[in-house]
Amino acid sequence: MENKQIARTLRLLSQLMELYDENPFKVKSMANAAFNADKLPYSIAKRSIEEIEKINGIGKSIAAKIWELIHTAQIEELNTLISQTPEGIIEMLQIKGIGPKKLKVIWKDLNIENTGELYYACNENRLIEAKGFGLKTQEEIKKILEFKMASSGQFLYAQIEEFAKDLFNQLKDIWETDLISFTGTYRRRCEIIESLDILIGLEISNAPIEKMKEWSDVQLKYVTDKRIELETLAGLKININLCPSADFYYNLVIQTGNEVHITELNERIGTQKFHVASETAFYAKAGLEFIEPELREGMDELKWAEAKNLPKLIEFTDLRGSLHNHSVWSDGVDTIEEMAVFCRDQLNLEYLGMCDHSKSAFYANGLTETRLLAQHLEIDSLNERLAPFKIFKGIESDILYDGSLDYPKEILASFDFVVASVHSILKMNEEKATERLVKAIENPYTTILGHPTGRLLLSRRGYPIDYKKVIDACAANGVIIEINSNPLRLDLDWRWHQYAINMGVLLSINPDAHRKDGFYDMHYGILVARKGGVQSSNCLNTMDLRQITNHFEQRKSAISY
Repeated sequence: MENKQIARTLRLLSQLMELYDENPFKVKSMANAAFNADKLPYSIAKRSIEEIEKINGIGKSIAAKIWELIHTAQIEELNTLISQTPEGIIEMLQIKGIGPKKLKVIWKDLNIENTGELYYACNENRLIEAKGFGLKTQEEIKKILEFKMASSGQFLYAQIEEFAKDLFNQLKDIWETDLISFTGTYRRRCEIIESLDILIGLEISNAPIEKMKEWSDVQLKYVTDKRIELETLAGLKININLCPSADFYYNLVIQTGNEVHITELNERIGTQKFHVASETAFYAKAGLEFIEPELREGMDELKWAEAKNLPKLIEFTDLRGSLHNHSVWSDGVDTIEEMAVFCRDQLNLEYLGMCDHSKSAFYANGLTETRLLAQHLEIDSLNERLAPFKIFKGIESDILYDGSLDYPKEILASFDFVVASVHSILKMNEEKATERLVKAIENPYTTILGHPTGRLLLSRRGYPIDYKKVIDACAANGVIIEINSNPLRLDLDWRWHQYAINMGVLLSINPDAHRKDGFYDMHYGILVARKGGVQSSNCLNTMDLRQITNHFEQRKSAISY
């Protein structure tokens, strides 16, 4: 066993000892032993236990643990500490800038147990006010986590969108052609991207390869007469496919749709290449209406196109308001007034739904009953001053372990609407998780089911649920399902949007904004809703102020107090 492995093991033991508030002297001794072991010019494993005891900074007690490690490949004390520590907590110990003291705050005070939750907390600015942290530390941790996520070879759509736009414009300029388009998963607006694929209708002989070699942030990896491969410093693969100009639109269709979509197309028109002047002409040749790229996922889109029944996909401009948002009253950065004015003046919206965290979310400064009353008075005052713009009194009420909601019914009755969400105790089997959600959905005060699975893309799978049972329960109880627009969530998954729509369930594209800039996340909610075939009429917050006011009032009036 090498010294470095011994040192790493002792270092982890010292960190976990500190995390569990063991004797500071013992913690420091273990950390010093780890440091010294790493610097020794000879192999510890080749020494006797008596010799190990005499090594500077080690001594009898630690020598016994090293001896145990060398001969059994483990330390029982370390195994015990690891067994009572969530795996994600141990992983976070490896992040630069997070020692046991800070990790204790993250785990015990903020209720965060893995890197995905930590990254989400950074996006929500939850670390800024935590003991021992600040804006600079939060941004450093966020950058480290983004690099870690990227090292898997997968990227969130939102992570690469700006880069993709800049790259596209550069390529268009240096290739001097309009026959250029994204293809593949990026063009279909998939939530997770493994490569950025681009089609250019131009011969390789005309390729400005030398100019591309000069790029500082993108490396040229491979060139043939039909393909150029590049890679960013962050590890994003870029594939540029080349074809004759006359074949551009044929290849654009073939390279955009997923495998199922293209197979079904080929069954209609064969695999023989032909020339078309547009994608619309390609689909017309197959007897179909033009299918938007987002829909080309091999689901029901060809049936819709054949029956001329394709949905008119929702647009950002269809939104009339923003629901599920957080202010300084809980874990947000901006005041309610700042959020409202931004929605009104910058986004031209008619209303805002404030949904700060409920009291059980202590890690997010959840609102007690007393603070709720004060917040409602502030909203009343703002509504007088900002009219006709309207701020609705909402709450993101935690769904507790047994499926009940935070607050008694007398408090729940004071809200215009309630978003019910799970934030804690995520480790449940499918039956229990589904039962928990269904009970919350059946609560007459629940208006919207928030981020139904609790997933964090590339970080946390979320709890398993029986989607049909949950959606059916929403249909039976008139509960709306959220499409949480945060790029890490995008939950409800777009693959279930059509089932919800077919069951008569309304969806709500909510940003879950914790600052003014967070409202722009509705852009990603719109993109994923389009993938799910969502139309304006399927969405709650495309209602104008009068319509949504009536909706909330009718729902409340139907409750038997």
